[in-house]
Order: sequence, then structure tokens, then C-alpha cells
Amino acid sequence: MTEVPHSIAASLPPRRDVHVVNTRLSIVDEGDGEAVLLLHGYPQSLLTWRHQIPPLARHARVIAPDWFGWGLSERGFATPARYWDEVARIRLLLDALDVERCTLVGHDYGGFLGLGFAIRNPERVGRLSIINSRAHRTFPQPTYGQFAILCAMARVPGLRQLLHLVPLGGLNKALLQRHVRQGCFDDALLDHYVGWMDTREGHRWVAHFFRHYQMPARRDLDLAIGRIVCPTTIIWGDRDPYCPVEIGRDLAARIPGAQMVPIKGADHYVMEERPDEVLAALTSFLERPVTR
Repeated sequence: MTEVPHSIAASLPPRRDVHVVNTRLSIVDEGDGEAVLLLHGYPQSLLTWRHQIPPLARHARVIAPDWFGWGLSERGFATPARYWDEVARIRLLLDALDVERCTLVGHDYGGFLGLGFAIRNPERVGRLSIINSRAHRTFPQPTYGQFAILCAMARVPGLRQLLHLVPLGGLNKALLQRHVRQGCFDDALLDHYVGWMDTREGHRWVAHFFRHYQMPARRDLDLAIGRIVCPTTIIWGDRDPYCPVEIGRDLAARIPGAQMVPIKGADHYVMEERPDEVLAALTSFLERPVTR
């Protein structure tokens, strides 16, 4: 397990463990009042929200989990990444925390899951925010090709053995170095995010995850996004090569009453690159009345 850099751990509220689907999740659960659930993306952890958690927790109950298999949460094998199973785990997490309804904020993979949850469970989502996510679409090349290779290697037994020889942590570090140069995170935090992938357990779990991950665009979500009724804000770094801003614009145009908040010139990891602007957008959003 790759530990959290001490300077960051000291700046955040203490963690606790919660068990969902017989799996241990490491979460921050801080503050009182309305519940705000922050779901991180690939290949990160709740630390992607480190700039937003403390100020938001002054006015709300902020719940930020390391999602199943990521960060400091258990990398078990009872939770395959089939889409609707992952979506259902959001409900199970809220149930375990006695949260009837929340404001759901999701980045990247967290936004992908959060969109499905809002569609399937409208009574549990008072507000919805999607930040730089594939959402109802998929990735452009070459990102699609990179993930598709991982999916193929994870599903074919002979190739799965080769996947165990790939330095997944080192490869991710190389691919994400430009975000270190942008100041999103430093090398120590990047090692926390992906260094565990080069362990034996990490190789097994990454193969487990990509064995069930689906790359094509989600027609089921595409057909349903117009039925989302809760207040929605779309926050997007508009220079994102992984999840182009056109995805965000389409969500904002087709979800009734949705607002688009572009973060001009920002890349994919916008909460870390431009933390104050994302915090301002979320703070303003939380002032909007929830769906009754």
C-alpha cells in the first residue's frame, strides 16, 4: 500500500473505515448538515479533493471515499467493475452512512458512475455536478486505444499473464508527468496514486478492474440524460485531451436547467490544477435549492 504523503494527510480531516459489500473503504466523513458526496476518478483517490474538502466541510457534511480498490481502500476481488454494479455501490455506500439524499459531485470515473446513479436513483440526488468525465460518451484516441489494450489484456488468459509483466505504475507515472509539470500534484502524490500498481497485488487488481470495464459510449445513459431533474452544474477544464469539453457542453445542453462552468485553459485534473475556481463553482452550486 502506498502511503499518503504526510504533509497532505496532516491537512485533511481524519479518515475512517466503512464496510460496503464486505469491502473496506477508507473515507473522509467530515462536517455537519447537507451531505456532499465527492467521487474521484482514475487513477486517483480522495486526495484529488484535498483542496476542496476542508472549506466545503465548514458548511456541509462532506463524504469523500477512496473508491473500491483505489487509494487506501481494500483491493478485493468481490467488486468487479461492471458499470451498473459500480453504480449500485453508490447507493450501498450512502445506506451504510445513513444518508438519504446527497449532492453528488463526480470527476472522471466518479462522474461516469454518478451520472448513472442520478438517472437510476433520482430520489437520492438533490444536486448533481459532473467534472471532466467521459460521462455518456467515451474517450478520443489515443486514450481509447490505451484503455482498450488494457481491457483486452485483462480478458484474454494468455495476455493476462503478459499484463503482470507490464510496469503499470511506472507507465502511469510517465503518462501523468505532464500533470506534475502543470502543478496538479508532485511526484510523491503521484506515487500514492499509482505506485501500488507495480506490486503483485496491484497487477492482479488492475487486471480485475479492466476485465469488466467497458469502453464504448453508453447509449443507455445518452438516452436518459434528458430525464435528470435535479439542479445540475457541469464544471470542465476546457483543454482536456482525455474528456473533451464537447462532452460537457452536450451534458449542459441536454440536462434540463443545467449550468456550464468552463475553467478556461485547464486540463483534466482541474480540481488540483485550478482548485480555487472549482471550489468557487461548487460553493455557488451548493447555494442552489435542492430538488424536493
